[in-house]
Amino acid sequence: MPSAAPAFELGLQIGKYDVQKALGKGATGTVYFAKDTFTGREVALKTIEPEVFRDPEFGAVYKQQFQNEASLAGKVRHPHIVTIHDAVAGEDSGYIAMELVTGGDLSQYAKPDKLLSIPDVLQIGFKCCGALDYAYREVGIVHRDIKPANIMVSKGTDIKIADFGAAFLRKSQAVQTTAMGSPFYMAPEQIEGKDPTFHSDMYSLGVVLYELLTGKRPFSANSLEELVQKILTEEPPPPSTLRLALPKEIDAVVMRAIKKDPVERYGTWAQFSVALSKVVALVLEPGAIPDSERYLAISKVEMLQLLSDAEFWELAAAGKWSRVPKGKIIIKEDEPGQSFYFVAKGEAAVSRGGKALNTIGESEFFGEMAYIRAAAEEPRAATVQALTDLIIAEFEPATLETMSLEAQLHLARALVRNVVDRLALANTRITGA
Repeated sequence: MPSAAPAFELGLQIGKYDVQKALGKGATGTVYFAKDTFTGREVALKTIEPEVFRDPEFGAVYKQQFQNEASLAGKVRHPHIVTIHDAVAGEDSGYIAMELVTGGDLSQYAKPDKLLSIPDVLQIGFKCCGALDYAYREVGIVHRDIKPANIMVSKGTDIKIADFGAAFLRKSQAVQTTAMGSPFYMAPEQIEGKDPTFHSDMYSLGVVLYELLTGKRPFSANSLEELVQKILTEEPPPPSTLRLALPKEIDAVVMRAIKKDPVERYGTWAQFSVALSKVVALVLEPGAIPDSERYLAISKVEMLQLLSDAEFWELAAAGKWSRVPKGKIIIKEDEPGQSFYFVAKGEAAVSRGGKALNTIGESEFFGEMAYIRAAAEEPRAATVQALTDLIIAEFEPATLETMSLEAQLHLARALVRNVVDRLALANTRITGA
């Protein structure tokens, strides 16, 4: 993203957008805070100066990057990718109306005196993995320019990847692109002019995590030639040698992501994200339930597989997650209630009138009849008590209404099928069929 610039009132109109103030200015254009005069939506309006496209050396590449980014308008829907609402790409100039993200970018946290907590960095890495996996699998693109300045901060560890303009660039433009921007985050194969793959983005994200964890880049040099040589031939020191609080297990994860040979990196984005989720457990405060654990628990539920990646994140965010000690009663028969629950870890016993009815295990739901019937306060049909220590998520109707309508419909259908299957199984047991 462009560097910060003083905000000032403009009172200009660009297309249907009422431009109110400048948010930042870079080498190729300006980003403004603007409002859609038709819908009232607040956006970040990215404009390109006409002389940029006319640059004799890089004008064609800048124009291609801008058109690539504009072409993604309406095609990408992921909670960790900046949404492009609208775009106009003309011969001499253009603009892109993007989702407004107000927390700045990650470059502000890549300094030794302003480092984020270790768990926060790992959670950010996990979310980046999911976003880049989505872009690769669902849209068929490799970002090619992952760096702290292209990862925006929404709130806390919620991030949004921006600037997909370098995606789709032809191989013949790879050397030009390297000359235009910083090579600090480029994979060795990119520097050599080879076609980037998702493994190239994986290397770049590994470098970003290294920098966010330590405040230093893996490689630095006094000249571009020296830097390129180091990236191609040298091994950087493990992150824990630069930040003593880092467990060595985190070294292994980050250093694998920045292996020089793409084959030696993680085979998939999912493998990388799972590795990050495992090491975050080493640095969490007692009792904390990280976003990565919530997402992984929800996303592996068989009956929810019709949900998209974005909807999994919506559902994980909608739940009220907690740890429940063994023996605690979660819901009690005949008491009113409207929410339903999800067991992420552990087992619970279901009983009625003191008689055991069933056991609920990991990845199962309970109490969903009240939600399906949309009853104001339906009496519970049974008691549910923790057989072991549990991790559960409680879903209340009011919170679920904040999810997209499509996600709500998919969830409701899945819960209905789950109840029907459970009743059919119970009937089979009773009849002995």
